Amino acid sequence: MEFLEGLFSAGGGLFGYLIPALFVLTIVVFIHELGHFMVGRWCGVTIKAFSVGFGPELFGFYDKHGTRWKFSAIPLGGYVKFLGDENAASVPDQDAISQMSDEDRAGALHTKPLWARAAIVAAGPIANFLLAIVIFAGLLMVYGKAITPARVDSIVPNSAAEAAGFEVGDIMIAIDGNEIEAFSDIQRIVALSSESTLQITVDRGGELVTLLTTPRRQEITDQFGNKQKIGVLGIRHQASPEDVRRVAYGPGEALVGGVKETYFIIDRTLGYIGRIFVGKEDADQLGGPIRVAQVSGQVATLGIAALINLAGMLSVSIGLINLFPVPMLDGGHLLFFAIEAVRGKPLSEKNQELGFKIGLAMVLSLMVFATFNDISYVFLSD
Repeated sequence: MEFLEGLFSAGGGLFGYLIPALFVLTIVVFIHELGHFMVGRWCGVTIKAFSVGFGPELFGFYDKHGTRWKFSAIPLGGYVKFLGDENAASVPDQDAISQMSDEDRAGALHTKPLWARAAIVAAGPIANFLLAIVIFAGLLMVYGKAITPARVDSIVPNSAAEAAGFEVGDIMIAIDGNEIEAFSDIQRIVALSSESTLQITVDRGGELVTLLTTPRRQEITDQFGNKQKIGVLGIRHQASPEDVRRVAYGPGEALVGGVKETYFIIDRTLGYIGRIFVGKEDADQLGGPIRVAQVSGQVATLGIAALINLAGMLSVSIGLINLFPVPMLDGGHLLFFAIEAVRGKPLSEKNQELGFKIGLAMVLSLMVFATFNDISYVFLSD
C-alpha cells in the first residue's frame, strides 16, 4: 500500500497524470470485459480474443481454450471478440457465419439463443456495477466513514438559503425525502440541483420545519484549481474536531452502503444528463479521456483510497453509459435483442448495419465533443 501511495503521488506533469489514469481505466475496463468473457464462456461461446485497449498488440498470450489475452497500444477501452464477430463492437459477420462448419456455428455468439446473447451483453455493465459495489463496500470496511453534523453555522447574505428562511443552528435531516447523515450529503445533492426546488426538512430546536429552496448556479474553484458550475445554497459549516465522528462498518452494513452509493451515482448521473437536455446544466461539463487523466492525477495526490474510490465512480459511469440504447454500445445490442423478442425474428441485416453506422457516428461525435471539452477545460481555461 505504501509503495502504491508513493508511485501515484510521485512526480507531476504527464507521468503524474498518466500512471493513475491507466491504473483506474485498466481496472474498470478489465472487469467490464471480464463480465462479457465469463458469461460468454459459461454459455459455450468460442472466444477469440480478450483485449485491454485498442490498436496494435503490445504483448499477450493464449490460454488453453485458444483465447488470445492481450494488452494493446491505445489504453482507452477494450473488447472481447467472440467467434462470429466482425469487429470489437460484436457486429455480426454474416458472411463468415454462413460459411462456418456446424461445429463452429455452435460456438458462435450470434447463433446462440436470444437469452444467452442478452446475458452475455448485459454482463459487462453488470460487472461494472458489482465492481463499484465491492469498491465502495471495501472502503467503508477499511476506512469507515467520517460524519460531521449537517448543521447550519452561518448563512451567506442574499443567498438561496437566506431567502428560504434557514436559521443558524438548523440541522438538516432530509432533502426531498432522502435522509441526510452528514454535511457532505447536502453538498452532493445540492451541487447537481441548481435552479431546481428542493424540499428540505430541518431540526430547529427539536421542532421539524420544512423549507423550500432553489440552489443557485455558481462557478466555484476546487482545491486543485478546477472550475465548475454547481448548485449552491449559501450555508456554511465550521466543523470542529469534536464534531467529527467516524462510523465503522461491518461486512453487511458495508455491502448495503456500497449498493446505496452505486445507486446514488446512477441516479445523479441520469439526473444530470436529463438536466442538460432541459437546459439546467451545461454540456461543457462532460469530459473525456484527457479529463479522466487530469482528475486521476489530482485525486492520486490524496492517496490510494481516493483513487480507488474514483475507480468505483468511473466503473458506475462506464456501466451506465454502456447501457444507453445506442448501437455499438451494449445497450444498442440489447435494444436489437428486445426488438427481436417482440418480432420473433432479428432485424434484417441491412437495418442492423444501418443501426450500427448511426451508432458509430453518435459515439464518434460524442468522443469528439468530449475531447473538445477536455482541451478547452484543461488547456484553454484561465
